[in-house]
Amino acid sequence: MRSAGAHTIAAISTPPGGGERGVIRVSGGAAEDLVRAHVRGALPDAFPARRCCFRADFSDGVGELATLVLWMPGPRSFTREDVAEFHLPGSPPLLARALDRLLHSGAKLAEPGEFTRRAFESGRIDLTQAEGVLELVEAANENERRAAVALLTGGLADRLRPLRETLDDLRALCEASLDFDSEDTGAVPEAELFEGFCAAMSGLREALSFELARVATLGRPRVVLAGAPNAGKSSLFNRLTVEGRALVTELRGTTRDVLESVWTLADVECELADVAGLDAVQGGPDERAQELSRDRREAADLLLWVVDSTRRDLDQVVREADELPAGAARLLVWSQIDRSAVGSAPPDSLIGLADGWCGVSAVEDLGLSELAAGAAELLGLSGHASSLDGAGVTRELSLRHRASLEQAHRELEAARAAVDSGRALEFVAEILRSASEALDGISGSTTPEDVLDRIFSRFCLGK
Repeated sequence: MRSAGAHTIAAISTPPGGGERGVIRVSGGAAEDLVRAHVRGALPDAFPARRCCFRADFSDGVGELATLVLWMPGPRSFTREDVAEFHLPGSPPLLARALDRLLHSGAKLAEPGEFTRRAFESGRIDLTQAEGVLELVEAANENERRAAVALLTGGLADRLRPLRETLDDLRALCEASLDFDSEDTGAVPEAELFEGFCAAMSGLREALSFELARVATLGRPRVVLAGAPNAGKSSLFNRLTVEGRALVTELRGTTRDVLESVWTLADVECELADVAGLDAVQGGPDERAQELSRDRREAADLLLWVVDSTRRDLDQVVREADELPAGAARLLVWSQIDRSAVGSAPPDSLIGLADGWCGVSAVEDLGLSELAAGAAELLGLSGHASSLDGAGVTRELSLRHRASLEQAHRELEAARAAVDSGRALEFVAEILRSASEALDGISGSTTPEDVLDRIFSRFCLGK
């Protein structure tokens, strides 16, 4: 990682174009010297060790400009370096000339995002908060602004910190037990390890739920296929999407991973997800599949509640409906009507549990246009012809967070399975180390340099 503060940097930090006021920001060890070299007025003999501001004139080599100087000494500044801001008239030519004077006096033109990167590298903020700055700068509406602020104010960082400590404690328990036989009083009880694993799993679910909820209202509407195993969800996913890669068999529980693709409704691209069927399972990959499915259902804008029309256990179907989150719109999809002897209409007891319904057959292409129309209406897309393609940076960064959280969850599951199978605790400790590294990749402490370069290059100058 590059060392922060190798040069004193300067850049115009206000948006391009004219305005009442423009700001030039300077950060680094020579910030005070630059102020003294270009500001005319009553300057203190020694700049104070606290924040202050004063009015003076900035000499740009041609004349003098009225300026307000903000002085923010390190290490309590954003970059933890001495920072000065020159608030000048917002004329682009005047700002360009003033910046040019600072560069000729030894300052280096800041790279995109270099101020924020210095704040990250000095430990002032972690990588998630730096990404929050980027999201906030590029926010185009109120939803995007709220999502950025949630990240910038430490919403994800505050959840990762105790989670990381829990993983460290678990690893310490495993490594400490290597010095004892299982019969010794110093051996770590299995119940203590189990409690730690439960706490870590809970922390991971909370962090993932936060990230899913943070971006749930952005970009493409989210549609999730929900229902019992073998209800016909995967067949429907294959018919509604271009990729059509869901495996379809007569066996229950074929779908474990979350499959996502694009479903176009009323000329608007939506995210369609096929998840594991509603099922009560304990332990193993099936339980993990249920957790992932639950997260996707809770973040959905619309649930396609798929019910096999050949089912007769309607009381159980009603109970399954109670497992669906109440926050999203719900469209009852009465599926496989080509195989049903009772017709294409569900009973009133089920219709009342949804916001609408339609009968479909993925095999015979029946009811698919009605399904699309009903989904578009519940999402509020009817009559709209514009594509919702905003929030690209937010979604891109959120996918990075989610991938790392899910990797940490897989490592934690593997560690727990290793304990259950009696593997050596030294082996378990190494798996836990991999889980910690996945979390460190989110906060930035182990993020590769090329990934950091890619993130910070997205910033504009002066940020």
